[in-house]
Amino acid sequence: MSPELVSILVLVVVFVIATTRSVNMGALAFAAAFGVGTLVADLDADGIFAGFPGDLFVVLVGVTYLFAIARANGTTDWLVHAAVRLVRGRVALIPWVMFALTGALTAIGAVSPAAVAIVAPIALSFATRYAISPLLMGTMVVHGAQAGGFSPISIYGSIVNGIVEREGLPGSEVTLFLASLIANLLIAGVLFALFGGRKLWARGSVPTDGATGEGDAGFADGETPGPGTDATSGTANGTGPVTSGATPATPASPATPATPTDPASPTAVAVRPGREAGDTGGTGGTGGIIRLTPARIATLTALVALVVAVLGFDLDAGLTAVTLAVVLSTAWPDDSRRAVGEIAWSTVLLICGVLTYVGVLEEMGTITWAGEGVGGIGVPLLAAVLLCYIGAVVSAFASSVGIMGALIPLAVPFLAQGEIGAVGMVAALAVSATVVDVSPFSTNGALVLAAAPDVDRERFFRQLMVYGGIVVAAVPALAWLVLVVPGLG
Repeated sequence: MSPELVSILVLVVVFVIATTRSVNMGALAFAAAFGVGTLVADLDADGIFAGFPGDLFVVLVGVTYLFAIARANGTTDWLVHAAVRLVRGRVALIPWVMFALTGALTAIGAVSPAAVAIVAPIALSFATRYAISPLLMGTMVVHGAQAGGFSPISIYGSIVNGIVEREGLPGSEVTLFLASLIANLLIAGVLFALFGGRKLWARGSVPTDGATGEGDAGFADGETPGPGTDATSGTANGTGPVTSGATPATPASPATPATPTDPASPTAVAVRPGREAGDTGGTGGTGGIIRLTPARIATLTALVALVVAVLGFDLDAGLTAVTLAVVLSTAWPDDSRRAVGEIAWSTVLLICGVLTYVGVLEEMGTITWAGEGVGGIGVPLLAAVLLCYIGAVVSAFASSVGIMGALIPLAVPFLAQGEIGAVGMVAALAVSATVVDVSPFSTNGALVLAAAPDVDRERFFRQLMVYGGIVVAAVPALAWLVLVVPGLG
């Protein structure tokens, strides 16, 4: 058996073990890099570590560190409640608010599972209270997270753009971002139409747990607060019943989700330490309205500064994020004390391990060998669609980040032939490998399943599985048709 084939088989074993045994794929990849590099490729430690992605390590640590501070001081809570208040209780808009919110969180640097874990419990609580399809609400949250997932300062975007740059491929950060945004937006529109969106428009406004705009007072049109109701928040104050059928809702604060099945998922994604004194439940005792504090204003400013620094001045996202996080930590050490522990270390380990192993594959010539094999099919479009389906199928059961980190380098020799446009192919691979995260076997799908209250979980699991299967079957072909075929050389 050739050394190149051995290294590919070891990579397959890494994916299988990570999927079935819940072992971090990055740790497995480091071990595989050591074993294959030493025993098969005859590399020393320096040769093995040559593929370690130091730049991506800083990006991952810096951005997730900054976002962990935003969670710790309640900035993300403020964003959630501010977004819901904007729609003034209009039920039909709530799924779109959740879509936009998770998209915004991932676009400014949140790890996708972290954004889903923050928003999904709130979204599915709304779905239960207002009789919105949990499948609609849950998938809107996941697709929202993926819609923003490839912005130039996001985790996925930084990883893919970094890989493209390291491999010397032509790239377009804007094309990658827009491809994922438009694909997920179109899917969300179809879901909204199929799962009761039109009926929701006919229902008008309803209470939103005190998160409505001024003048609405948390009540549906025509309702008035009764003697036991706080007219400001629209929730019961403990002195009497709520009138007009406005039943107090279960508090919509995200609970720690069940352990997801994806071994690459971050573990501390829904914990909010560091509340200020008097900030009860993150609302400041104001009946569901979260106040802007100096720490939260500074954090929002830091997030805007990160966007401006990266997009406007072309500064490194990782170093900029670390610097901003350090400034916030110095000014508010109590809020930031646990933030380092909430950095997405499992994701850092995952991507660094996989890319280190890919570096070993490059050093021993496996990448060139595999690329020539794909190109040897003789039909470039067929090879391209096969790569998209490989990414989708594997990602539905394992890590999206891991499969992207492996597939793009494997496609480099194939793309170097110039018959397929690299920008469109990379975008198609990215969309194919992430849009399938609605699968209940993937991190985001598992988080949605765990966060749904008062549902038949077996039935909900089957719904997510069927929908995930449809996405796996349809989206890679559509992504290939739209993004790859027009770029055929």
